[in-house]
Amino acid sequence: MRLRAFLATACAALLAGGAAAGGFEPAMVFDQGSRTDRSFNAAAWKGAERFAAETGIAVSVEEAASPADRAPAMRRAVAGGATLVIVVGFSYAEAIEAVAAESPGRSFAIVDVSWLDLPNLRQYAFREHEGSYLVGVAAALTSKTGTIGFVGGMDVPLIRRFACGYVQGAASARPEITVLQDMTGRTPAAWSDPARGAALAQGQFARGADVVFHAAGGTGIGVIRAAAAAGRYAIGVDLNQNGIAPGAVLTSMVKRVDVAVYETLKDALRGRFSPGVVTLGLAESGVDWALDEHNEKIVAPAVRRAVEAARAGIVAGRITVHDYLTDRRCPR
Repeated sequence: MRLRAFLATACAALLAGGAAAGGFEPAMVFDQGSRTDRSFNAAAWKGAERFAAETGIAVSVEEAASPADRAPAMRRAVAGGATLVIVVGFSYAEAIEAVAAESPGRSFAIVDVSWLDLPNLRQYAFREHEGSYLVGVAAALTSKTGTIGFVGGMDVPLIRRFACGYVQGAASARPEITVLQDMTGRTPAAWSDPARGAALAQGQFARGADVVFHAAGGTGIGVIRAAAAAGRYAIGVDLNQNGIAPGAVLTSMVKRVDVAVYETLKDALRGRFSPGVVTLGLAESGVDWALDEHNEKIVAPAVRRAVEAARAGIVAGRITVHDYLTDRRCPR
């Protein structure tokens, strides 16, 4: 049995190596330093690391020094031999549209974009409002003050979608709940300002909030730190952030960007890359809430049951979560 397992592993490694040698050269493009944000971009890189660990094929990285450098960074990846280029974030939409059109023989993929139309581009969209609904239920039922908060990153419709789902979930569980909301800013700098995130969270704590959900990328690390310092709760986003401050992170709204990146790499390696839009929500395990050893003692059994009931209701179609991207009103 051991010999058989060894031979199977060796064959898999040879096949992977052969695919790489045969011309499969994957690359990812990030904004400078964003891979370490412990949130959205780090989740994407986690998918690439998983792929590399399983196949032995490294994913090369280019970093854009500024927003104006995004398209040039993608062109550098293509010039370096990349046959597949992956980027994450709607801010890359214009750049990838231009570069993919220039490079019809290469494949491209982007997360958080669904409106482009190119024959060599795969796009991933997530139903973030569904996962946000779940953590809204958890926040409302955990709050002792009757006031909870939300801190967004860049003030764009996608982040308002998180906020709207959160408000709906909270109100479904506790109709009288008060939800405070703040956005960090209107430029890409809003994703990487932990000090500002901490200040916004502290302001909400001062107004009575005892649970604050962030959808703010690296800025959200400041929200988590502020919650830990104040003896309140934060809710993480994208990656499972429960372990950043165990006991202070009530849960995390997990957005499986890592799965999108991993599946794209795997499909391209196998010659199965296809263009179009892939949409992932609760039913596809694309979003969810996180329960683990870091927070299981602070999530009350009744809260857990309520969240799971909401989850089942959304998946079964009994609960419809309003989508802010299609209707800019946000019902409670």
